[in-house]
Amino acid sequence: MAANVQDVVMLVGDSLTQRGWEQGGFAQLLSEAYIRKLDVINRGLGGYQTDWAIPICEQIFAKQHEQHHVPQVKLLTIWYGANDAASAPNPQHVPIDRYKANLSHIINMVKSPTSAYYSPETRIILITPPPVNTKQWVGTPRVFETTRSYAEAVKEVGEKENVPVADVWTKIFDAAGRSEQACEKYLNDGLHLTSDGYNIVFHAIMDIVGRVYPELDPTWEAHGRLQTVFALWDQVNVQNPRPSLMKRKVQL
Repeated sequence: MAANVQDVVMLVGDSLTQRGWEQGGFAQLLSEAYIRKLDVINRGLGGYQTDWAIPICEQIFAKQHEQHHVPQVKLLTIWYGANDAASAPNPQHVPIDRYKANLSHIINMVKSPTSAYYSPETRIILITPPPVNTKQWVGTPRVFETTRSYAEAVKEVGEKENVPVADVWTKIFDAAGRSEQACEKYLNDGLHLTSDGYNIVFHAIMDIVGRVYPELDPTWEAHGRLQTVFALWDQVNVQNPRPSLMKRKVQL
């Protein structure tokens, strides 16, 4: 059998996205926020960078002629850079100019009317890489200031492409008192996030949704811009239940 699923929030990225399903992760928090409204699909691939992301996105984004037969992606988060910023000659390293071009390419796969993957219904949020704590990290070489420059590059791409940016680099660094070593509260190994770190990411995303994409705000305070796909139990017509149990569009 095949599942007839509802429209979705899609998360693309590296291990920071892949680990978003861990306890207190941002994918888990988004899934809770959008319960019964939008499903959350996690396409984070640990170790990946933007050169490799493009052929992946070509396979996981539906083409225009396919979009009528599959769930719509209402919200897309794009979160790369932690690996792109690895020091050369590490194979994960992507030079910063190419990194920026790759992010623009992924965005325009969705936003450009000439793209085979054009999806005007999809809202996009870019996420910066978080700080790296070199005092903790024992893996392939990372440089604190290099990661900062890649975070700044994301903001440049966001401005160029008119896409909002969740600047989690700054938010985490500020929360740590602008101390690299104090980032250990938010980074469990110097690179990947703790639940405290993911909580900052989640709230940065939801802040953008509330300000920029209010039509996708799932909170009660949004005054019912989104409804549940299936009626709440007290909305069911007990005398004739079937009509009120039909699937409905989440956006009013």
